[in-house]
Amino acid sequence: MLNKLVQAAILAGALSAALPATASTFVAWEVSGVDWNDVLNARAWPSSSSAIRAGYPNGTKLQMTGRCMNGVDLKRIARWSASAQRQAVRATWCQIWHDPQRSGNWQEGWVYGKFIRPARF
Repeated sequence: MLNKLVQAAILAGALSAALPATASTFVAWEVSGVDWNDVLNARAWPSSSSAIRAGYPNGTKLQMTGRCMNGVDLKRIARWSASAQRQAVRATWCQIWHDPQRSGNWQEGWVYGKFIRPARF
């Protein structure tokens, strides 16, 4: 039993070490509503004219930082209904934590709220 607790503590430490102290990420949202032959662009800044860092198809789980523009806080609205949460982010940009090149180089990015929804598990 003690061995399993030690292993769990080591794993938790390793996972938290992979993220910077300022990023409190959680996988709670997914890409939704993008045309079948398109992707949701993750951008460097919250603007449609910002550089595209990656593209994600419908169903992709996103690691959200909880921060959105216009004062929307995903942690604060987490207990709202899925439709109310979706309405709250519909016309704003939300920050994600992602690894566009899958190289271990995690960085912040921004996605437009119209194309995300609380993840279905």
